Amino acid sequence: MKQHSGLRVSAMVLLCAGTTQLALAMPASLPAVQHAGVISYLSGGVGSDQSAEMKGEMHNYPLVLEFAGKTNAGNDYLADIPVQISDAHGTVLVDTNARGPFMLVSLPDGRYTVTARYKGTQQRRVVNVATGVHEHEAFIWPM
Repeated sequence: MKQHSGLRVSAMVLLCAGTTQLALAMPASLPAVQHAGVISYLSGGVGSDQSAEMKGEMHNYPLVLEFAGKTNAGNDYLADIPVQISDAHGTVLVDTNARGPFMLVSLPDGRYTVTARYKGTQQRRVVNVATGVHEHEAFIWPM
């Protein structure tokens, strides 16, 4: 009887070790999809795993926003950037803080104004979203 329980314990230890390795090998999950009316978006990309996953999802969204600060050594990604997206009539459709350096936005075809702020400096871009077209706007501030 002791031999059987020893085998069970050994099997459980191996199973747990294998499960732990599998869990560590799995990539971090994407952030939850957020909604503002008919517009949906992902916001994140903090850390190399989530950043890679966000980059892998970019092709699924017509508008990609990227936020960075320019340093002497290159660009550093930024997070917690206030972002507003307005339609052609000036109506604010999205008013949020980007949770990471990437914001992937799914919105209907049209012309939009995207406004982003970092340390009191505002940048604005006008983007045209159309079926089959992917817009990528990089907002880069001096640091």
